[in-house]
Amino acid sequence: MVVVGPLLLAGGLAFSALSAPPTLEHIYPVALARGTANQVAAIGKFEPWPATFWVTGQGVTITATTNKPTVEIVVSADAEPGPRLVRAFNADGASAPRFLVVTEDADVAEVEPNDERSKAQAITNAPAWISGRLDKNGDVDQFAVDLAAGQTLVATLQAYVLQSPVDAALRLFDPRGVELQFNHDDGRTLDPRLVFPAERAGRHTLQVFGFAHPAGSEVRFTGNDKCVYRLHLASGPAVNHPVPLGAQRGVSNLWSVVGWNLPPSTNSVTVQVPALADDVTWWQPPWNGFQLGPRLPVGNGPELVEAEPNSETKAAQALPVPGAVTGRIDPVGDVDRFSFSARKDERLLLTVQSAALGFPLDAWLAVENADGKELARNDDADSADPRLEWTAPADGQFVAAVGSLLRRGGADHFYRLSVEPAAPDFRATVEAASFTLSAGSTNEIKVAIARRHGHTGKLTVRPERLPAGIEGSSVEVAEKGTEAVLRWSAPTNAAAFNGPVRLVVAGEGRERPAVFALASTGENNGVPQGYTDLLIRETADLWLTVIPTKPPEAKPEEKK
Repeated sequence: MVVVGPLLLAGGLAFSALSAPPTLEHIYPVALARGTANQVAAIGKFEPWPATFWVTGQGVTITATTNKPTVEIVVSADAEPGPRLVRAFNADGASAPRFLVVTEDADVAEVEPNDERSKAQAITNAPAWISGRLDKNGDVDQFAVDLAAGQTLVATLQAYVLQSPVDAALRLFDPRGVELQFNHDDGRTLDPRLVFPAERAGRHTLQVFGFAHPAGSEVRFTGNDKCVYRLHLASGPAVNHPVPLGAQRGVSNLWSVVGWNLPPSTNSVTVQVPALADDVTWWQPPWNGFQLGPRLPVGNGPELVEAEPNSETKAAQALPVPGAVTGRIDPVGDVDRFSFSARKDERLLLTVQSAALGFPLDAWLAVENADGKELARNDDADSADPRLEWTAPADGQFVAAVGSLLRRGGADHFYRLSVEPAAPDFRATVEAASFTLSAGSTNEIKVAIARRHGHTGKLTVRPERLPAGIEGSSVEVAEKGTEAVLRWSAPTNAAAFNGPVRLVVAGEGRERPAVFALASTGENNGVPQGYTDLLIRETADLWLTVIPTKPPEAKPEEKK
């Protein structure tokens, strides 16, 4: 991490007349290249200015300038590419974490005015990332792209996954101004993706606009300082998905690739997947040689491909445990079956991923015995995809069956079925990303424990990285307990502090940090709220602000 700015973390923090922590909505532009120094806007409320900023990882420094609300962000040449979290803070607390993306190459900056087709900004160096913003209500950004006949344009926009308050859309026009294609959602999130094979050569125009998220009573194009986005344009080799759809950790994986503008020789790739930690369930391959490629689910066993026919129990395809298989519901009415072995009382986790990967299949999942009798069934878990935690009633062979709940199918109805031992585990979460502690006081933090797959053992919650003088003792969680209350206190002479701390939950040979979920959803009178998916879904870096005792004001005679 890096913390820079005019305030000190401890000891020398001046007292202020502030009444609230700063509010950071976004950094704009949100993406910056390695080896660059940038003047960017900090969007939010910062009183007084200058503010102080913190960012995860190494190689990035953020310094407030005298020109409010501009900050200078320096990204070193060896900074690791990828998304980071940024906070603003002052003597009274910290903002919610927001995103900064470190890139290999610089984004193209959106240039206004570009609301009209005649003023569309020309993009001549695809593949390209464009950093833009819908500045005001009614704003429409337009970009001109030259396509050859038969060339496919793949336009992918990120706004929702950046926590922008916009449900964006893409619309494409041909050189005559005729609308060719429109896309509102990519099937996985509210962010759009548009794929268009050009029938004739010429300059095409791509429009970016959006509606408010969460939705309001007004139906109009939205825009404000917070509606930032990144638009990726690919017109060369790009991967939609590989087959198999998953990655086996720690080994070399061979994939067939499905995508656009692929030369005949590019039909398969071999990628070495690192030995990722067991709690890492998604991984972004480098996709060297391609202009675009998805992140993939990660498993511990081999990744197989479905072999038809397998609709009948006697023809079920063998699947090892742990293991995964990529299949497809095609034609309509297709049901795929896979056999696996289990021991009596063995607990297994069976998961289907389709909607999570952007495919249209609304799947159901069932476990059957060797005679075809259904033992368990699910069609929705915590998403549109099904999942079963199942305990084998006896030693033997069993069958996992996958089908379409809506009795639909087709060439794009892909899914990934994984079967793995459901080892006892737990997840720890907190309801806030930051906390304050005044000198001479004690605060409580509640840690929620979600026990998984039959976990019942005792746990211990301990604080880490607390500043000197702050007391926070470990707390034990009884067997089957689902909550811990950790108390920390500051002495009356506590020094000022602002910085990240951690809460670690340990037990039965496992340790998990308590995390704050950045991706969360809810409803307000039926209107969806929050974000189901983000570039970073959660953080274990919880923020602590220690507020020292304010010195007594001098008496009038002492002021003379």
